[in-house]
Amino acid sequence: MSNKIRKSQSISRRGFLAAAGVATVLPAIIPSRVLAAEGNPGANERITVAFIGVGGMGNYHLDSMKRFVDSGEVNIAAVCDVDENRLRAALEKAGPGVTPYRDYRYILERDDIDAVVIATPDHWHAVQTVHACQTGKHVYVEKPACCTIEEGTAMMAAARDNKRAVQVGSQGRSEHEAYLAHRYLENGAIGRVHTVTCFHYSGPTDEEPLPDSAPPPELDWDLWLGPMRWRPYNARYCPGTFRWVMESGGGLIRDRGAHVMSCAMYWMNADGTAPVSIEATGTAPTRGLWDHCVDMNVTYTFKNPDWTLTWNQPGEPVPKEERTADEPEITRPGYGAVYHGDNGTFVHWGGDGGTWAERKCREWTPPPGAKEVFKSPGHKEDWFNGIRTGAKTIMNIDASVGVADLCNLGNLSYILGRKLEWDGAKRQVIGDELANRMLGRPQRHPYHL
Repeated sequence: MSNKIRKSQSISRRGFLAAAGVATVLPAIIPSRVLAAEGNPGANERITVAFIGVGGMGNYHLDSMKRFVDSGEVNIAAVCDVDENRLRAALEKAGPGVTPYRDYRYILERDDIDAVVIATPDHWHAVQTVHACQTGKHVYVEKPACCTIEEGTAMMAAARDNKRAVQVGSQGRSEHEAYLAHRYLENGAIGRVHTVTCFHYSGPTDEEPLPDSAPPPELDWDLWLGPMRWRPYNARYCPGTFRWVMESGGGLIRDRGAHVMSCAMYWMNADGTAPVSIEATGTAPTRGLWDHCVDMNVTYTFKNPDWTLTWNQPGEPVPKEERTADEPEITRPGYGAVYHGDNGTFVHWGGDGGTWAERKCREWTPPPGAKEVFKSPGHKEDWFNGIRTGAKTIMNIDASVGVADLCNLGNLSYILGRKLEWDGAKRQVIGDELANRMLGRPQRHPYHL
C-alpha cells in the first residue's frame, strides 16, 4: 500500500515546492486549461470527485458517497490525507481505480476531477477551498467555512469569480424537520420572531496535559499544520481535539454554533445580513494547551428587521420531547434553540445531521394560501444540482461565511473583552483599529491564500 501511495506522488514534496518556486501558491502552476473551466457536467454525466481529509467527517462523507457511486451519479477518483493510516483505510473503502495522495495540491493538478469534498481541520478550509475553486473544482467543504473574516472574503470571491458551486457542511438546513420548522416560522405560526436563544452545554477541559513529543510516524505534521504557524507536535492538538484550540478550531461556538446559528439565519431569512453589534463574555480553561471558551455567552443585535440572537454555553436546555416508536428519536438533545415570537415559542434540538422540531410544528397543517419554502432533496443532492445547473446551493458559501462571521466575531469580542460594532457591508469593525487588524492572520508559507 505504501508503495502505491509513494508512486502516486512521483515527485517529493520538496521537489514539488521547488518546481513551483518558493511561493508555491498552486494556482500559478496549474495548467491553464484547468482554470475556471467553462461548463458543468451534464445531467447524465458522472461527477468525478476527490476527497481531501478522510478522517472523522471525511470518512463519513466517503461512506455516504458510495450510494451515489452505486447509482451511477458519481465516480471517486482520489483520496487524500496527511495521516497514512487514515489514507490506507480510505483507499480500501473507496474501491479500485482510486489514487491516494498525501498532499491535496496533486489533486488540484488533475483536470479529470470535477469536484472535491474537503473535511480537513478548520484551519485548512479556506486555503483548500480557494485553491480548488481557482483550479476549476466545485467544492463541498465542512463547516465552519473559515477561521477569520479575511478568509471568508477570499472564499466568497473565489467561488464567485470562478463560477463554482460550493456547499458547506451545515447539513441541518437539509433535514426534513428543518424544512418543517422553516415553513412553520415563515408562515408566522408564533408571530414575529424577535429573539432566538441558542443553548449548548459547557466545553471540555484537559485535566491531564501532556508534554510535546515527536509526531507519530504515520502523520505528516508539517502538512497537518499547513497555514498555521509552526509549533511542536502535542497529542492534545489532534486529531479531533483541534476543536479546543482557538487558532485551529475556535471552540464549541465554531463547532455546534455553526450548525445551530445556520438554522437561525436561514429560518429568519437573514442570509446576506449581518448583526450591527456583537458582545461576548467567556471563561477559558485554567490548564493545558486548550484555550477555547469553556463557558460563553454572545449577544448579536440585528436591525431592519430588529431581532436578537444569543449563543449560550451553557444555556437553559429544553428537555427533549417524548416521541413515539415510529418517530425519529432525538439523539442529541443537549443543544438547539428557542425561537421567541409575539404569539409563542418554538423549540428545535440539534441543528446538524440531526435537526428535530417540536411536535406542534410537525403537526401544523398549512392553511390555504400558506407560503411554501424550499425543501432540500438532500445536502449532497442539492450540491450536485448546483454543480450541474449553477443554482445556488442551500448552504452556499456566501450564507456560510455569514454564519462563520458570527462565530469568529463572537470569539474576537471575547478575546478583546469588549463589544464590537460591525459594518457588514464593509466587513469591518467600526472605530476599532485593533479589532480590524485581527480580522485576518498571517498564514505560513507556502500554505497560504
